Amino acid sequence: MDYILHLGILICIYTILAQSLSLVAGYSGQISLAQAGFYGIGAYLSALLTVNFGFSVLVTLPLAMILSGIIAYVVSKVAVKTVDDYYIIITLGIQVEIFSVMNNWQEVTRGPLGIPGIPSFSSFGFEFDSKVSYLLLSIFFAGLVWFVLHNLTKSPFGRVLRGLSEDEVYTKSLGKNVGSYKVISFVISGMLASIAGVLYAHYISYIDPTSFTIDESIFILSIVIIGGMRNLQGIFFAATFLVLLPEALRFVGMPSSVAANMRQVIYGIALILVIFRMGVNKSKTLRNANV
Repeated sequence: MDYILHLGILICIYTILAQSLSLVAGYSGQISLAQAGFYGIGAYLSALLTVNFGFSVLVTLPLAMILSGIIAYVVSKVAVKTVDDYYIIITLGIQVEIFSVMNNWQEVTRGPLGIPGIPSFSSFGFEFDSKVSYLLLSIFFAGLVWFVLHNLTKSPFGRVLRGLSEDEVYTKSLGKNVGSYKVISFVISGMLASIAGVLYAHYISYIDPTSFTIDESIFILSIVIIGGMRNLQGIFFAATFLVLLPEALRFVGMPSSVAANMRQVIYGIALILVIFRMGVNKSKTLRNANV
């Protein structure tokens, strides 16, 4: 039962990460590879403040969101002046920089040694120190992030983002400041990703830089693509599929070394099929428009 609860918690954490990325990748049309960086910022800031200074998580959580928002704002102000591949390269660069800080600033982050002894998530005197309680907490935050994004994307702001991803020139011609919309969406995405980092740090009770690499950003982006760039419910099912996949391979008796490689192969095939389906649907739409 503990094993199942553990997987449920991980699914909630990756759902938060992927849904927050969908605001940027799906709605504003910007592919970001920095999501694991903001994930790490939330984890490290909360871990450092609680372990070294005894701060409450109720304080570190908003502080982590604010710091992630500030960094996301600075990055997006530069990245918004670029397009396509250059935008991806900039987000990749900030991901590498954040990882380098976590890995090399040993006086603060302890570098590769990581930060042990992170206390449990506690709120108003109640400690979420059991897997059942932590799963309920994770479900609450995953539901809260879904609620925020669902209402945001249905709002006039979300409709502008949708138009921005479809036709940026036309959206600009309507008098919309597309640069500001891109910046705001990136900032919100980074702030929401830091929530997952705080949850992860206080659940695992130990963090190190290897949990926040570029591979993690690519994995989060894969969840978004497989689940649907603008499909918040589909992203949840994709997160469930990709988190459970390596566990299912182990249950059928496949060695761990082989299972890890098969996981990459299977979700690579899934990405190809999803992209192929998107291409077919786009072709049908264009044919119908011509008719």
